Amino acid sequence: MKRFFAIAFFVLFVFSVPVVHGQQDDPDARERTRTKIAALLESFGPSVHIDFRQSDKQPFNYVGALRTGLANTDFFEIVISVTKKDTIGFRIYPHFNKGYINVDKVKDRQGFMRLLLRLSDRAFLFWGADESGDVFTGYTFTLESGFPDEAIKIVLRSIVNSDKFIGELRPFIDGSAAAAEK
Repeated sequence: MKRFFAIAFFVLFVFSVPVVHGQQDDPDARERTRTKIAALLESFGPSVHIDFRQSDKQPFNYVGALRTGLANTDFFEIVISVTKKDTIGFRIYPHFNKGYINVDKVKDRQGFMRLLLRLSDRAFLFWGADESGDVFTGYTFTLESGFPDEAIKIVLRSIVNSDKFIGELRPFIDGSAAAAEK
């Protein structure tokens, strides 16, 4: 009889636990998030020297460029995406010598990638490469606890700080690290 109750309890427990769903596609929520991010970028962007506009190609993306306060990169191209999965993604592409930094085109790939991995541990923003090999720094917000106004402002203020990391990566990009070792 005890075994019957144990099995019955187990079955009740398994079938009474609510199913937890991951982030869901909700077009209305995505639209609301886009409206909020647009308003925040319009009001706050100029204070960090970034003018944002809605992307022509993807209406849930906003793009901007940071060109002031930089010593090691030409500019940062900022892409902010409002996703279908209730997240906001920042991808910030440094432009160096009139183009993207591509992992396949740097002079010292091994040294570059080692430092890029260490930067992901040291820096506030993580570092990575997209499917074409272009390097970016980024941040991703999940919106489970609401719209993170102040946290987004912190990320926007922090973009300029990534310039110093381009200075650290520069020897691996242009080969001056290899030249210094010889």
